[in-house]
Amino acid sequence: MEETIILGSERLGPGPWKTPDPFLFCMYHLDDYPVGNEEMSPSASLQGRAIGQDFSGLDGWSMYHGRKVPGFPEHPHAGFETVTLVRRGFIDHADSLGAAARYGEGDVQWLTAGKGVRHSEMFPLVHRDRPNPTELFQIWLNLPRRSKQAEPHFSMFWHEEIPVHVAEDERGRKIEVKVIAGQLGKTRALAPPPASWASQPEADLAIWTLRMAPGARWTLPPARAGTNRSLYFFSGSSLRIAGHALTESHRVDLAADREVELEAGETDVELLLLQGRPIAEPVVQYGPFVAESHEALRAVILRYQATEFGGWPWGSSEPVHPRGEGRFARLPDGTLLRPEKLSSS
Repeated sequence: MEETIILGSERLGPGPWKTPDPFLFCMYHLDDYPVGNEEMSPSASLQGRAIGQDFSGLDGWSMYHGRKVPGFPEHPHAGFETVTLVRRGFIDHADSLGAAARYGEGDVQWLTAGKGVRHSEMFPLVHRDRPNPTELFQIWLNLPRRSKQAEPHFSMFWHEEIPVHVAEDERGRKIEVKVIAGQLGKTRALAPPPASWASQPEADLAIWTLRMAPGARWTLPPARAGTNRSLYFFSGSSLRIAGHALTESHRVDLAADREVELEAGETDVELLLLQGRPIAEPVVQYGPFVAESHEALRAVILRYQATEFGGWPWGSSEPVHPRGEGRFARLPDGTLLRPEKLSSS
């Protein structure tokens, strides 16, 4: 192990993955949902599950807090951002701003909670003729103190718009890097929300997913000194990082200002990269509320109790959209976005 490059490694567990400042944590969901029924619920028995609190992984999937459709019914957030990368399956979003969306199959939603927002994230099983596997990352990104009271902001990055850096090694083996935040060479991500730490040039923030063909070699370029950088090896048989051999399901913390040689094993390798200059402020958290002090945290909770962050404009705490709706996003001002148009209508 090259100590000057690899600062530490840890096996990934099933719960939230540890992340460096400015991130709060990363959750990886992989559920092999069965065929859906008319209500977009699992066409399977729910017996043996603690409905409303099912994290069992029984038969390869969980209902989470959903009662009919899997997912996470209405709940508040404040003081941070969620960046949700859906690799397979779909999420039906609704929030207290009046925004709604169905996104998935490579799309990314970026939601700045700021001073407070309520939202729901349900996993509709839209296919009645085949299984509905669902795979996603949800990354919690902290906000600096100056942005904790920012107005909530909803952004949708369609799969078709997200830049991808493609490279080949000396033997023609392909490496693809999906650049969700930050910049890789000349490949620059879409603009992050305005209040995000990612929008600050000094933040050196990057969120990438990497896919390497079997045996592929690639050099991860250096970032700035003082930046935190972690790689999450979540799929594949084996990987060498700076000559150090790893098996699947490991996090590796890297010296960001050093280039790093990566070499895939005998199968495709997939990685998530999280990097950023630390915000370096205190973090006080109570569930979905994040603040910079205990006093600020109490103020956020009292404000939520008094205002409910604007109320809930939906008839259900776990709304889902019609099966045939397709991928769409309706912004708080009513603007309708669809990926096939890549423009408002």
